[in-house]
Amino acid sequence: MENSRRNFLKQVSIGAFSAYFGSSLLSACTTINQSAAVKGPIHNIGLQIYSLRDLLTQDPKLTLETVAKIGYTHIETFGVDVVNNSFWGLKVPDLKKILSDNGMSTFSGHYDLSKYLDRNNNDKESVEKYIEIAAELGQKYVIAPVNPMHDLNNLKVEDYQYAAEQLNKAGEIAKKAGLKIGYHNHFWEFREFANNTRGLDIMLAFTEKDLVAFELDLYWIEKAGLNPLTYFDKYPGRFEMWHVKDMDKQFTKTVVGEDYDQAPLDSIFKEVKYTEVGSGNIAFANIVKAADKSGLVHAYIEQDDIYLPNKFESVKKSYDYVQKFLAK
Repeated sequence: MENSRRNFLKQVSIGAFSAYFGSSLLSACTTINQSAAVKGPIHNIGLQIYSLRDLLTQDPKLTLETVAKIGYTHIETFGVDVVNNSFWGLKVPDLKKILSDNGMSTFSGHYDLSKYLDRNNNDKESVEKYIEIAAELGQKYVIAPVNPMHDLNNLKVEDYQYAAEQLNKAGEIAKKAGLKIGYHNHFWEFREFANNTRGLDIMLAFTEKDLVAFELDLYWIEKAGLNPLTYFDKYPGRFEMWHVKDMDKQFTKTVVGEDYDQAPLDSIFKEVKYTEVGSGNIAFANIVKAADKSGLVHAYIEQDDIYLPNKFESVKKSYDYVQKFLAK
């Protein structure tokens, strides 16, 4: 354990890490946590903890403690180990206790439903097990983070219709447990079919509002060349969660359309680079004005890849920007 902690401190840099644990900042963060709990979803923004996945692997407890000290009051989970009933080596009761001890909660989690949503796969994931784990953690949403990725360039209308039907079925199961199923998008759901419809539109049209919520990734809809406000107008109340992440100003090229819809993923991801919220190209100030129309309940900062040497510095920079400029 001690070796693990030493390696962790090297990873984040001793100076910066020590600063996060200074008594004055500790006091300030306690105040933030208490006030954020009674305000709206932008002020009380969470962290999709996938952003710090490398640090979680080294020391999950210390990572979560540091996230709390930055000011976050809740996280969105990923990476459940259903065999061992754990996340990142922490048993579910232990994770729940660490969150509670640090004034944090978890309202939603990403659970792999890619096989469950695949009409050509008979080896389905256990929705019931995911719901059981989510309920034990106190979560209210079980989110499918991605559709079947093995053949993305050949997804058809029928694939999205099938996924919608499966989400409805899972939603019925979740509803009995007091939870809700959700779906998180990337860019390919915005590719157009011959009838000028898109995959995400199909899923929105074929799912039941009371059973299935959507988590709109603001980066990916912008990267697809579309405006999230248009989707809020067209589907009011359907986007109960957002992923708030920003686009590097040097990587703004749209990756949906004739030049990209059949391109291999590695060539597309060459056009993708993220940055801290407020540092990039996305006009979040306009988007947050439509939070009520969206149906927003929870929002999460996420950065799929962090390029700063200190990853805590990155998620703190994003958090601070939201509190200063968006949480009004």
